Amino acid sequence: MSASPGESTSNAVEQEAVISAPATTVYRLLSKTANWPRIFPSTIYVDQIETKGGEERIRIWETANGEAKTWTSHRVFDPYGLRIDFTQEQSGLPVASLDGTWLIEPRSGTESRVRLVHNYRAADGDPARIAEEVERNSRLELAALKSNVEFAHAATDLAFSFTDTVQIDGSAEDVYDFINDAHLWQERLPHVARVRLTEDTPGLQTLEMDTRAKDGSTHTTTSHRVTLPHRRIAYKQVTLPALMTLHTGIWTFKDSGDGVAASSQHTVVLNTDNITRILGPDADVAQARDYVRTALSTNSTATLNHAKEYAENRR
Repeated sequence: MSASPGESTSNAVEQEAVISAPATTVYRLLSKTANWPRIFPSTIYVDQIETKGGEERIRIWETANGEAKTWTSHRVFDPYGLRIDFTQEQSGLPVASLDGTWLIEPRSGTESRVRLVHNYRAADGDPARIAEEVERNSRLELAALKSNVEFAHAATDLAFSFTDTVQIDGSAEDVYDFINDAHLWQERLPHVARVRLTEDTPGLQTLEMDTRAKDGSTHTTTSHRVTLPHRRIAYKQVTLPALMTLHTGIWTFKDSGDGVAASSQHTVVLNTDNITRILGPDADVAQARDYVRTALSTNSTATLNHAKEYAENRR
């Protein structure tokens, strides 16, 4: 059926993949958006705006073709049917609307079939090009889901999370400002040798930094950061030290009766290919975990303690 003038035709794109993990595991990882920066390479952070019953609204930040994007989606969960429906709110040109469904079907106790369906209406531009872009993005999402879910399911000892917290007798706004103003860290933090901060899109920063290790060596990291004043700064490293294949983190600032509880949470996946090269021929995963955790914890705690001094001196 052809569209009348001023209208657009609804189109559907469906892709599928077979994943070597139980269907319930795939559903759990997809339903909890905290997992997305680990599963999908383009995802920087997802913030849960609202939740009610089996529904939620989320805001997503990601990079695509070197550009930052953010949008809000509404999701509806069916944990018994292993189904997640989503609708993208306020779609931008050339797409007038976009919604879809994740469908997870068990094939056995250790294998599942995942289908990703997109329904969209093209508002402007070349419909064939839009269809090609939707299909390409669907394939990339499913490929990333397959690769990272299978890895997470098979190698649980390589991934870990931890949190450091410092109690501060000051305001959340001042502590947040110290972490947000990373362009000043070279002057404020002894372990930072060089820093470059850009913020072309308000609330989405790119932070490039040279950090000094205890042995005097330096390593360069690049992170995308999402700032949510004055409660949270989330980041995902896109240039990583050799011992990690993933590093995401969240700085949080919570007012309490005694001031502010400022925390730095890290999630890491180890790079086993580099363990013996970096730590020696007899090093194992346990030693790599301890080494990475100590290095990250030392730097984040030092940063929090400098933020503490800054905030308490402003009282």
